[in-house]
Amino acid sequence: MIRIPIARFARTSAVAFALAVPVALAPMASSPAHAQFGFGRIVYDPTNYAQNVLTAARTLEQINNQITSLQNEAQMLINQARNLASLPYSALQQLQQNVQRTQQLLGQAQNIAFEVGQIDQAFEQQYGQVSLSATDQQLITGARTRWENTVGGLQDAMRVQAGVVGNIDTNRAEMATLVGQSQNASGALQATQAGNQLLALQSQQLSDLVALLSANGRSEALIEAERATAAEQGRVQRERFLTPGSGYQPGNAQMFGSGN
Repeated sequence: MIRIPIARFARTSAVAFALAVPVALAPMASSPAHAQFGFGRIVYDPTNYAQNVLTAARTLEQINNQITSLQNEAQMLINQARNLASLPYSALQQLQQNVQRTQQLLGQAQNIAFEVGQIDQAFEQQYGQVSLSATDQQLITGARTRWENTVGGLQDAMRVQAGVVGNIDTNRAEMATLVGQSQNASGALQATQAGNQLLALQSQQLSDLVALLSANGRSEALIEAERATAAEQGRVQRERFLTPGSGYQPGNAQMFGSGN
C-alpha cells in the first residue's frame, strides 16, 4: 500500500486546480453572455430570434412601400389615360350649318349685295347727283328703283333676323349638351375640348349678331340714301320748274265747249 504524504497531495491538488480554472473559464470570457435553451438538438437563442423578427419586419415594410409605390404609379397612368381621352361629342357640324344658313341669307340680298364694288356701282348710278337733263320718265324710274332697293333691304334684314332667331333653339340645345359634356368629363383633355366647343358656339352666336347688325345697317343706309337722293331730285325738279322757258306757260283755255 502506497501512502502519499498529506502535504504533497495538497500541493498537487492546488496546482491541478490552478491549471483547470483558466481552461474552464476561457469559453465564458470569449463569447457574449446570453441565455440559450435547448430542446433535444434544437437550441433557442432569444437574441438571435429578436434580430430575425426585426429583419422580417423591416423587409415587410419595404415590400409594403413598394406595393404602395406601384399602386401610385398605376393610378398615375390611369389619370394620364383619362386626361388624354378625347371627347366623344362634337358640335362642329351643327355650328357650321348655322353659320352657312346665315351666310346664305346674306348672300340672297336683293338688288344691292354685300360687296364693295357692287355697292359703289349702284350708288354711282342710282343715288347721289340727279341730272337736270333727265326726263320725267327717267326720274320716275330712278325713284322707283331706289324705293325697291329700300324695301328689299328691309325685307333682307327681317329674313336675317328670322334666321338668327331660328338658330337660338339649336344653340340652346348645343349649349346644354356641351355643358353636360364638360361637367362629366373624365379628364383634362375632354374638359378642354368641351370648353373649346363652347367657345365655338359663342363665336357662331357672335357671327349671327354681326350678320344681324350688318343687315339692319344696310337697310338703314338704303333708307337714308333714298331720302338724300329724293331730296336732290326734288331740288332738281323745282329748279326745272322755275327755270324760264321750261316752267309753266300761260295759254288760252276753253271751257264749257265752244262758245257762239
